[in-house]
Amino acid sequence: MIPTAIKAELAAGANSEKALILQRFFKTGKGQYGEGDVFWGIQIPVIREIATQFRGTPPEACVVLLNDPVHEVRMMGGMLMVDGFKRAKGDDKLVWYDVYMANATCFNNWDLVDLTCPTIVGGWLWNKDRSPLYDFAQADNLWKQRIAIISTMPFIKKEDFHDTFQLADILFNHKHDLIHKAVGWMLREIGKKDHDAECAYLLENERYKRMPRTMLRYAIEKFPEDERQFYLAR
Repeated sequence: MIPTAIKAELAAGANSEKALILQRFFKTGKGQYGEGDVFWGIQIPVIREIATQFRGTPPEACVVLLNDPVHEVRMMGGMLMVDGFKRAKGDDKLVWYDVYMANATCFNNWDLVDLTCPTIVGGWLWNKDRSPLYDFAQADNLWKQRIAIISTMPFIKKEDFHDTFQLADILFNHKHDLIHKAVGWMLREIGKKDHDAECAYLLENERYKRMPRTMLRYAIEKFPEDERQFYLAR
């Protein structure tokens, strides 16, 4: 089986010392956002190199990888899905999108989300109904909520900011730092394309005074220092 062969390749590169470092970095302790996640301590360039050996892995095999308890195995599944989506033509991309959405909770750490959803989810929904993003934003699942906002990255690159702003409002009062960072990051990306558009959003109804501090700091990170201080003074 392809998943078995892939796991064997990954396992050969396991490093217990690096695994401990990654488990701390990705907050795998009790009560933390990555509670219970298992790492083998494999660096991303190594995973990418192995992924090139298994290009063309079908969606059903990727699903097996996505449901594995080991973080790097799930990452491999995500990488192969991104590659499969990119290589698919036209409506054949829908298969990869559907698999992604059906297994969205398997992307259960921020790196797995950020690596995959802009290409697959945002890429598919660019010229289609984007209501699935709103469903995810309102779901009771941290990773679906992060997928919702990060998936707007390709929209931003094409200077379509509407959904990012709308989703930011939905997630505005979220309790988790990972969502504050994600929303702030996407607002910052808007600012790179259209500084005035980001400022208008922050200033409307004085959002910048009400948003979580981390969200604001991420959003204005690239602003000129005097402008940053204006927003931070609030």
